[in-house]
Amino acid sequence: MARPRQRNIVERLADVGEEAIQRIGNAPGADRVLGALGSLRDRVDDLNKRVRGLESLEKRLNSLERRVDRLEGKGKPTTRKTTTGAKRTTTSRKPTS
Repeated sequence: MARPRQRNIVERLADVGEEAIQRIGNAPGADRVLGALGSLRDRVDDLNKRVRGLESLEKRLNSLERRVDRLEGKGKPTTRKTTTGAKRTTTSRKPTS
């Protein structure tokens, strides 16, 4: 007697996935969802390109700032140190008799 071949887990998942995709495609409003996902992908790609462009602009800005500092004679840029200590006031004491 020939036994029917048992399907492995990968084949089962593939069949279930195909059925799910078909159901989603036939659902009302699915074309709008798929269109929104497609436009979202395009927007993310465009945003990614713009962000990469900002990185090169930042490098150019840093080099220009260094050049301006050298031209102004500042040398290396220094950081300001600020103190947040309380101010002291002196009061004169009256001598006690």
